Amino acid sequence: MIQKVKQIKLKKIVLHSFLLLVLFCAGIILFMNIAPAFGGDPTSEQKEAYQQLSNYVDGHFVNELPTSVFVDSSETPSANDSSGSEVVDRNPASPIPVSTIDWNQINRKNDSLTWLGHSAYLLSIDDKKLLLDPMLSPVASPVSFVGINRYEYSEDIMSNIIDEMPPIDAVFITHDHYDHMDYQSIVKLNSKASHFFVPLGCEAHLIRWGIPEEKITELNWWEETEYEGLTVVLTPSRHGSGRDLFSIDTTLWGGWIILGSKTRVYTSGDGGYGPHFEEIGNQYGPFDITLMEGAQYDQRWAEIHMIPEQAVQAHLDVNGETMMLMHWGAFTLANHAWNEPIERALEEANKREVNIIAPMIGETVLLDSELETSPTSWWDF
Repeated sequence: MIQKVKQIKLKKIVLHSFLLLVLFCAGIILFMNIAPAFGGDPTSEQKEAYQQLSNYVDGHFVNELPTSVFVDSSETPSANDSSGSEVVDRNPASPIPVSTIDWNQINRKNDSLTWLGHSAYLLSIDDKKLLLDPMLSPVASPVSFVGINRYEYSEDIMSNIIDEMPPIDAVFITHDHYDHMDYQSIVKLNSKASHFFVPLGCEAHLIRWGIPEEKITELNWWEETEYEGLTVVLTPSRHGSGRDLFSIDTTLWGGWIILGSKTRVYTSGDGGYGPHFEEIGNQYGPFDITLMEGAQYDQRWAEIHMIPEQAVQAHLDVNGETMMLMHWGAFTLANHAWNEPIERALEEANKREVNIIAPMIGETVLLDSELETSPTSWWDF
Protein backbone atom coordinates (compact mmCIF):
# COMPACT_ATOMS: atom_id res chain seq x y z
CA MET A 1 0.00 0.00 0.00
CA ILE A 2 2.73 2.44 0.99
CA GLN A 3 4.65 1.54 -2.17
CA LYS A 4 1.58 2.29 -4.33
CA VAL A 5 1.11 5.67 -2.63
CA LYS A 6 4.76 6.53 -3.33
CA GLN A 7 4.34 5.52 -6.98
CA ILE A 8 1.24 7.71 -7.31
CA LYS A 9 3.06 10.66 -5.75
CA LEU A 10 6.03 10.14 -8.07
CA LYS A 11 3.74 10.01 -11.12
CA LYS A 12 2.08 13.25 -9.97
CA ILE A 13 5.46 14.94 -9.58
CA VAL A 14 6.59 13.77 -13.02
CA LEU A 15 3.30 14.88 -14.58
CA HIS A 16 3.44 18.23 -12.79
CA SER A 17 7.02 18.78 -13.93
CA PHE A 18 6.12 17.85 -17.49
CA LEU A 19 3.17 20.24 -17.52
CA LEU A 20 5.38 23.04 -16.18
CA LEU A 21 7.92 22.32 -18.92
CA VAL A 22 5.20 22.37 -21.58
CA LEU A 23 3.83 25.66 -20.23
CA PHE A 24 7.33 27.12 -20.09
CA CYS A 25 8.05 26.13 -23.70
CA ALA A 26 4.64 27.41 -24.80
CA GLY A 27 5.36 30.71 -23.05
CA ILE A 28 8.68 31.05 -24.84
CA ILE A 29 7.08 30.33 -28.22
CA LEU A 30 4.28 32.81 -27.48
CA PHE A 31 6.79 35.46 -26.45
CA MET A 32 8.82 34.89 -29.60
CA ASN A 33 5.69 35.29 -31.71
CA ILE A 34 4.74 38.50 -29.94
CA ALA A 35 8.16 40.15 -29.56
CA PRO A 36 9.00 41.82 -32.90
CA ALA A 37 12.77 41.67 -32.39
CA PHE A 38 12.76 37.97 -33.29
CA GLY A 39 11.74 38.98 -36.80
CA GLY A 40 9.47 37.36 -39.34
CA ASP A 41 9.37 34.28 -41.54
CA PRO A 42 9.58 34.12 -45.34
CA THR A 43 6.21 33.54 -46.98
CA SER A 44 5.15 30.17 -48.38
CA GLU A 45 5.57 31.59 -51.88
CA GLN A 46 9.12 32.71 -51.10
CA LYS A 47 10.02 29.33 -49.63
CA GLU A 48 8.64 27.62 -52.71
CA ALA A 49 10.75 29.89 -54.93
CA TYR A 50 13.85 29.16 -52.83
CA GLN A 51 13.41 25.44 -53.51
CA GLN A 52 14.66 26.06 -57.04
CA LEU A 53 18.00 27.39 -55.76
CA SER A 54 21.17 25.32 -55.47
CA ASN A 55 22.00 26.85 -52.07
CA TYR A 56 18.63 25.94 -50.50
CA VAL A 57 18.01 22.37 -49.38
CA ASP A 58 15.07 20.97 -47.38
CA GLY A 59 13.96 24.35 -46.09
CA HIS A 60 17.40 25.68 -45.22
CA PHE A 61 20.11 27.65 -46.96
CA VAL A 62 23.46 25.86 -47.18
CA ASN A 63 27.09 26.86 -47.70
CA GLU A 64 28.99 26.15 -50.89
CA LEU A 65 31.32 23.86 -48.91
CA PRO A 66 30.31 21.39 -46.18
CA THR A 67 30.48 23.53 -43.05
CA SER A 68 30.02 22.70 -39.38
CA VAL A 69 28.96 25.28 -36.83
CA PHE A 70 30.88 23.39 -34.14
CA VAL A 71 33.93 21.28 -34.91
CA ASP A 72 36.39 19.14 -32.97
CA SER A 73 38.88 21.68 -31.59
CA SER A 74 41.72 19.14 -31.85
CA GLU A 75 41.40 19.28 -35.64
CA THR A 76 41.85 23.07 -35.90
CA PRO A 77 45.13 23.98 -34.21
CA SER A 78 45.42 27.26 -36.12
CA ALA A 79 42.43 28.79 -34.38
CA ASN A 80 42.36 30.33 -30.93
CA ASP A 81 42.64 27.81 -28.10
CA SER A 82 39.55 28.17 -25.95
CA SER A 83 39.93 24.90 -24.10
CA GLY A 84 41.60 26.44 -21.06
CA SER A 85 40.37 28.97 -18.54
CA GLU A 86 38.76 32.24 -19.52
CA VAL A 87 41.11 34.93 -20.77
CA VAL A 88 41.46 37.73 -18.23
CA ASP A 89 41.25 40.65 -20.66
CA ARG A 90 38.34 39.48 -22.79
CA ASN A 91 36.78 42.85 -22.00
CA PRO A 92 38.52 46.24 -21.82
CA ALA A 93 39.55 47.20 -18.29
CA SER A 94 38.34 50.77 -18.81
CA PRO A 95 36.43 52.77 -21.44
CA ILE A 96 38.14 52.41 -24.80
CA PRO A 97 39.10 55.62 -26.60
CA VAL A 98 36.87 56.65 -29.48
CA SER A 99 36.85 59.65 -31.78
CA THR A 100 34.17 62.32 -31.81
CA ILE A 101 32.28 61.83 -35.07
CA ASP A 102 32.97 64.66 -37.51
CA TRP A 103 29.66 65.00 -39.33
CA ASN A 104 30.94 67.91 -41.40
CA GLN A 105 33.66 65.69 -42.83
CA ILE A 106 31.20 62.85 -43.43
CA ASN A 107 28.86 65.21 -45.28
CA ARG A 108 31.54 66.28 -47.73
CA LYS A 109 31.55 64.82 -51.22
CA ASN A 110 34.75 62.83 -50.59
CA ASP A 111 34.51 59.04 -50.57
CA SER A 112 35.03 58.03 -46.95
CA LEU A 113 34.36 55.43 -44.29
CA THR A 114 33.59 55.79 -40.60
CA TRP A 115 33.83 52.74 -38.35
CA LEU A 116 31.04 52.51 -35.77
CA GLY A 117 32.41 49.45 -33.96
CA HIS A 118 32.09 45.71 -34.63
CA SER A 119 30.99 45.36 -38.29
CA ALA A 120 29.05 48.64 -38.57
CA TYR A 121 30.27 51.27 -41.03
CA LEU A 122 29.00 54.52 -42.49
CA LEU A 123 30.31 54.77 -46.05
CA SER A 124 30.21 57.73 -48.39
CA ILE A 125 30.60 56.59 -52.00
CA ASP A 126 29.84 58.95 -54.90
CA ASP A 127 28.14 61.25 -52.37
CA LYS A 128 25.80 58.41 -51.36
CA LYS A 129 25.56 57.62 -47.64
CA LEU A 130 25.56 53.87 -46.99
CA LEU A 131 25.27 51.96 -43.73
CA LEU A 132 26.74 48.47 -43.32
CA ASP A 133 25.38 46.16 -40.59
CA PRO A 134 24.16 49.02 -38.37
CA MET A 135 24.18 47.30 -34.98
CA LEU A 136 24.11 50.59 -33.02
CA SER A 137 22.31 49.51 -29.83
CA PRO A 138 23.90 48.96 -26.40
CA VAL A 139 22.99 45.26 -26.22
CA ALA A 140 23.24 42.51 -28.85
CA SER A 141 20.06 40.63 -28.01
CA PRO A 142 16.36 40.36 -28.84
CA VAL A 143 15.63 41.87 -25.41
CA SER A 144 17.34 44.77 -23.67
CA PHE A 145 17.60 43.17 -20.23
CA VAL A 146 19.59 40.09 -21.31
CA GLY A 147 22.42 39.95 -23.81
CA ILE A 148 25.97 40.98 -24.63
CA ASN A 149 26.67 44.58 -23.70
CA ARG A 150 28.59 47.01 -25.90
CA TYR A 151 31.92 48.15 -24.50
CA GLU A 152 32.01 51.42 -22.62
CA TYR A 153 33.51 54.17 -24.77
CA SER A 154 35.48 57.25 -23.73
CA GLU A 155 32.78 59.41 -25.31
CA ASP A 156 29.06 58.80 -25.73
CA ILE A 157 28.95 58.73 -29.51
CA MET A 158 26.29 56.03 -29.89
CA SER A 159 23.18 57.15 -27.99
CA ASN A 160 21.89 59.66 -30.58
CA ILE A 161 23.94 58.55 -33.55
CA ILE A 162 21.03 57.77 -35.88
CA ASP A 163 19.38 61.12 -35.18
CA GLU A 164 22.67 62.87 -35.97
CA MET A 165 23.24 61.03 -39.24
CA PRO A 166 22.54 62.62 -42.60
CA PRO A 167 19.83 60.96 -44.73
CA ILE A 168 20.95 57.42 -45.57
CA ASP A 169 20.67 56.31 -49.19
CA ALA A 170 20.95 52.59 -48.46
CA VAL A 171 21.42 50.12 -45.61
CA PHE A 172 23.24 46.82 -46.26
CA ILE A 173 22.73 43.78 -44.01
CA THR A 174 25.03 40.75 -44.29
CA HIS A 175 22.91 38.33 -42.22
CA ASP A 176 20.31 38.28 -39.48
CA HIS A 177 22.34 37.49 -36.35
CA TYR A 178 21.73 39.98 -33.54
CA ASP A 179 25.18 41.55 -33.66
CA HIS A 180 24.58 42.50 -37.32
CA MET A 181 20.84 42.98 -37.84
CA ASP A 182 19.55 45.02 -34.93
CA TYR A 183 15.82 45.55 -34.49
CA GLN A 184 16.08 48.83 -32.56
CA SER A 185 18.49 50.36 -35.08
CA ILE A 186 16.43 49.26 -38.10
CA VAL A 187 13.22 50.74 -36.66
CA LYS A 188 14.95 54.09 -36.09
CA LEU A 189 16.40 53.99 -39.59
CA ASN A 190 13.03 53.47 -41.26
CA SER A 191 12.42 57.21 -41.63
CA LYS A 192 16.10 57.96 -42.25
CA ALA A 193 17.04 55.40 -44.92
CA SER A 194 15.75 55.27 -48.50
CA HIS A 195 16.50 51.61 -49.21
CA PHE A 196 17.56 48.33 -47.60
CA PHE A 197 19.62 45.57 -49.24
CA VAL A 198 19.43 42.15 -47.59
CA PRO A 199 20.16 38.48 -48.39
CA LEU A 200 17.24 36.21 -49.31
CA GLY A 201 14.71 35.71 -46.54
CA CYS A 202 15.71 38.73 -44.47
CA GLU A 203 12.98 40.83 -46.05
CA ALA A 204 10.51 39.13 -43.69
CA HIS A 205 12.25 40.66 -40.67
CA LEU A 206 12.18 44.15 -42.14
CA ILE A 207 8.52 43.93 -43.14
CA ARG A 208 7.56 42.85 -39.62
CA TRP A 209 9.50 45.88 -38.34
CA GLY A 210 7.56 48.27 -40.50
CA ILE A 211 9.89 48.73 -43.48
CA PRO A 212 7.79 49.10 -46.67
CA GLU A 213 8.31 46.28 -49.16
CA GLU A 214 9.16 48.74 -51.94
CA LYS A 215 12.18 49.92 -49.92
CA ILE A 216 13.71 46.42 -49.77
CA THR A 217 15.86 44.53 -52.26
CA GLU A 218 16.64 40.85 -51.59
CA LEU A 219 19.52 39.18 -53.39
CA ASN A 220 20.99 35.71 -53.72
CA TRP A 221 24.72 35.03 -53.98
CA TRP A 222 26.26 36.52 -57.12
CA GLU A 223 23.15 38.55 -57.93
CA GLU A 224 24.04 42.05 -59.10
CA THR A 225 21.94 45.20 -59.28
CA GLU A 226 22.36 48.92 -59.89
CA TYR A 227 21.35 51.49 -57.30
CA GLU A 228 21.74 55.25 -57.68
CA GLY A 229 24.72 54.77 -59.99
CA LEU A 230 26.37 52.16 -57.72
CA THR A 231 26.86 48.50 -58.62
CA VAL A 232 25.79 46.22 -55.76
CA VAL A 233 26.54 42.49 -55.50
CA LEU A 234 25.79 39.95 -52.77
CA THR A 235 28.68 37.48 -52.49
CA PRO A 236 28.92 34.08 -50.79
CA SER A 237 30.29 33.68 -47.30
CA ARG A 238 30.77 30.57 -45.20
CA HIS A 239 28.50 31.15 -42.23
CA GLY A 240 24.88 30.69 -41.15
CA SER A 241 21.82 32.56 -39.92
CA GLY A 242 18.91 32.53 -37.50
CA ARG A 243 17.36 34.64 -34.75
CA ASP A 244 16.06 31.70 -32.70
CA LEU A 245 16.28 27.91 -32.56
CA PHE A 246 13.36 27.57 -34.98
CA SER A 247 14.84 29.71 -37.76
CA ILE A 248 18.37 28.36 -38.16
CA ASP A 249 19.57 28.95 -41.75
CA THR A 250 16.10 29.87 -43.02
CA THR A 251 17.56 33.15 -44.30
CA LEU A 252 20.70 33.67 -46.37
CA TRP A 253 24.02 35.25 -45.36
CA GLY A 254 26.81 36.84 -47.39
CA GLY A 255 29.18 39.70 -48.08
CA TRP A 256 28.68 42.82 -50.17
CA ILE A 257 30.47 44.42 -53.08
CA ILE A 258 29.78 48.12 -53.65
CA LEU A 259 31.34 49.67 -56.72
CA GLY A 260 31.38 53.42 -57.18
CA SER A 261 32.93 55.58 -59.87
CA LYS A 262 36.17 55.95 -57.91
CA THR A 263 36.07 53.48 -55.02
CA ARG A 264 35.53 49.73 -55.05
CA VAL A 265 34.52 48.30 -51.64
CA TYR A 266 34.20 44.71 -50.45
CA THR A 267 32.93 43.66 -47.03
CA SER A 268 33.19 39.96 -46.22
CA GLY A 269 30.39 39.64 -43.70
CA ASP A 270 30.88 36.92 -41.12
CA GLY A 271 32.29 33.62 -42.30
CA GLY A 272 35.08 31.10 -42.39
CA TYR A 273 37.90 30.98 -44.90
CA GLY A 274 37.27 29.31 -48.24
CA PRO A 275 37.80 29.36 -52.01
CA HIS A 276 34.97 31.86 -52.51
CA PHE A 277 37.37 34.71 -51.75
CA GLU A 278 39.54 33.93 -54.75
CA GLU A 279 36.42 33.61 -56.90
CA ILE A 280 35.23 37.02 -55.72
CA GLY A 281 38.62 38.51 -56.56
CA ASN A 282 38.63 36.92 -60.01
CA GLN A 283 35.15 38.22 -60.84
CA TYR A 284 35.15 41.66 -59.23
CA GLY A 285 38.62 42.57 -57.98
CA PRO A 286 40.61 44.62 -57.42
CA PHE A 287 39.12 46.48 -54.44
CA ASP A 288 40.39 49.76 -53.04
CA ILE A 289 39.29 48.82 -49.52
CA THR A 290 38.28 45.48 -47.99
CA LEU A 291 36.49 45.14 -44.66
CA MET A 292 37.42 41.67 -43.43
CA GLU A 293 35.94 39.70 -40.56
CA GLY A 294 38.69 38.28 -38.37
CA ALA A 295 37.68 38.42 -34.71
CA GLN A 296 35.47 36.52 -32.25
CA TYR A 297 37.25 33.34 -33.33
CA ASP A 298 37.40 30.00 -31.55
CA GLN A 299 38.54 26.50 -32.42
CA ARG A 300 34.99 25.28 -31.93
CA TRP A 301 33.61 27.45 -34.75
CA ALA A 302 36.69 27.63 -36.95
CA GLU A 303 34.71 26.91 -40.12
CA ILE A 304 32.34 29.88 -39.73
CA HIS A 305 34.70 32.60 -38.40
CA MET A 306 38.16 33.52 -39.61
CA ILE A 307 41.19 34.14 -37.46
CA PRO A 308 43.16 37.33 -38.22
CA GLU A 309 45.78 35.55 -40.32
CA GLN A 310 43.05 34.06 -42.52
CA ALA A 311 41.47 37.48 -42.88
CA VAL A 312 44.74 38.82 -44.29
CA GLN A 313 44.92 35.91 -46.72
CA ALA A 314 41.29 36.49 -47.75
CA HIS A 315 42.16 40.13 -48.44
CA LEU A 316 44.92 38.97 -50.77
CA ASP A 317 42.59 36.43 -52.41
CA VAL A 318 40.01 39.09 -53.34
CA ASN A 319 42.80 41.31 -54.68
CA GLY A 320 42.40 44.10 -52.14
CA GLU A 321 44.64 47.14 -51.95
CA THR A 322 43.96 48.27 -48.36
CA MET A 323 42.42 46.15 -45.61
CA MET A 324 40.55 46.95 -42.42
CA LEU A 325 39.77 44.34 -39.77
CA MET A 326 36.21 44.27 -38.44
CA HIS A 327 34.06 42.30 -35.99
CA TRP A 328 35.82 43.72 -32.92
CA GLY A 329 35.84 46.85 -30.76
CA ALA A 330 32.25 46.57 -29.50
CA PHE A 331 31.26 43.14 -28.13
CA THR A 332 32.99 40.16 -26.56
CA LEU A 333 31.74 36.97 -28.21
CA ALA A 334 34.77 34.66 -27.89
CA ASN A 335 37.47 33.67 -25.44
CA HIS A 336 40.36 35.86 -26.56
CA ALA A 337 41.62 39.26 -25.49
CA TRP A 338 39.38 41.98 -26.87
CA ASN A 339 42.29 43.64 -28.73
CA GLU A 340 44.16 40.47 -29.74
CA PRO A 341 42.60 40.34 -33.24
CA ILE A 342 44.03 43.66 -34.39
CA GLU A 343 47.47 42.86 -32.98
CA ARG A 344 47.55 39.54 -34.84
CA ALA A 345 46.18 41.10 -38.02
CA LEU A 346 48.83 43.85 -37.97
CA GLU A 347 51.60 41.33 -37.42
CA GLU A 348 50.42 39.11 -40.27
CA ALA A 349 49.84 42.08 -42.58
CA ASN A 350 53.40 43.23 -41.92
CA LYS A 351 54.73 39.78 -42.81
CA ARG A 352 52.67 39.63 -46.00
CA GLU A 353 53.33 43.28 -46.94
CA VAL A 354 49.63 44.09 -46.79
CA ASN A 355 48.50 47.68 -46.30
CA ILE A 356 46.16 47.67 -43.30
CA ILE A 357 44.45 50.55 -41.51
CA ALA A 358 43.12 50.61 -37.94
CA PRO A 359 41.27 53.87 -37.30
CA MET A 360 39.51 54.60 -34.03
CA ILE A 361 35.81 54.01 -33.69
CA GLY A 362 34.11 57.19 -34.87
CA GLU A 363 37.08 58.36 -36.94
CA THR A 364 36.42 59.18 -40.59
CA VAL A 365 38.93 57.96 -43.16
CA LEU A 366 39.04 59.61 -46.58
CA LEU A 367 39.22 56.90 -49.21
CA ASP A 368 40.60 59.22 -51.88
CA SER A 369 43.75 59.90 -49.83
CA GLU A 370 46.78 57.82 -48.83
CA LEU A 371 45.60 55.11 -46.43
CA GLU A 372 48.21 54.19 -43.87
CA THR A 373 48.18 52.53 -40.47
CA SER A 374 48.14 55.04 -37.62
CA PRO A 375 51.51 55.25 -35.83
CA THR A 376 49.67 54.99 -32.49
CA SER A 377 47.93 51.87 -31.23
CA TRP A 378 44.86 53.43 -29.66
CA TRP A 379 43.76 50.06 -28.21
CA ASP A 380 46.80 49.94 -25.91
CA PHE A 381 45.82 51.86 -22.79
